[in-house]
Amino acid sequence: MTRDLKDRISRAWEDRSLLKETETQEAIRQIINFLDRGMIRVADPPEEFGGEWTVNDWVKKAVLLYFPIQEMKTVEVGPFEFHDKIPLKKNFAQQSVRVVPHAIARYGSYLEKGVIMMPSYVNIGAWVGTGTMVDTWATVGSCAQIGSNVHLSGGVGIGGVLEPPQAAPTIVEDNSFIGSRCILVEGVRIGREAVLGANVVITKSTRIIDVTTDDAKTYRGFVPPRSVVIPGSYSKSFPAGDYQVPCALIIGERKESTDKKVSLNEALRDYNVSV
Repeated sequence: MTRDLKDRISRAWEDRSLLKETETQEAIRQIINFLDRGMIRVADPPEEFGGEWTVNDWVKKAVLLYFPIQEMKTVEVGPFEFHDKIPLKKNFAQQSVRVVPHAIARYGSYLEKGVIMMPSYVNIGAWVGTGTMVDTWATVGSCAQIGSNVHLSGGVGIGGVLEPPQAAPTIVEDNSFIGSRCILVEGVRIGREAVLGANVVITKSTRIIDVTTDDAKTYRGFVPPRSVVIPGSYSKSFPAGDYQVPCALIIGERKESTDKKVSLNEALRDYNVSV
């Protein structure tokens, strides 16, 4: 079944005239339904700790092809009205998911059992793991992959990545804490149990500098597991003079603990990290 769906999506991606065919439309809608139910993912996590994620580009292609075959419709929810191509996710009680007004999850996203959504937003293609809190005004962009027992604090922005299809989505791995107003975009990956202080901004080009040793080590697009990270800056020369450029600083490592909440509190206290 999966092979047939992949073949249909691949053909439609190369030949958009196939989008007019009923069989192609049914294949696309079936994939979106599978996403909504958690039967498939835009990206599969590594089987072993520290491995690489596998991007299912054909699933991302299906998400992109879903938009042109959908019609704009008016959706009324009590006194509220929406006008869009993508319906809203439903049946939260059956999924054991807590959704506080005015939280919205789009159809085609998946929320595991125990997810809590404060007034926030989860876009199509995204996966949010069990026990994760999506706090007030946090946004989980299209196809983003959020692990289990993650805390996305107020105003966090997790960027969506749809194109190119082969590009990795933005990933936050299990047991991470993302502080208030952090911005993570362009397919960056936050390793397990990392702690990001408030206002950390990370893009693919952002320097992530480990300053815990005599010789600083620089990462791009990846925060190592259990890192404690704060906003920083470094000097860069331009024709007009020297200016401070934003970066992220790894200032320590979160201590291992079987009690993740205790470990988190210790990390915040030890390094005086604002959240």
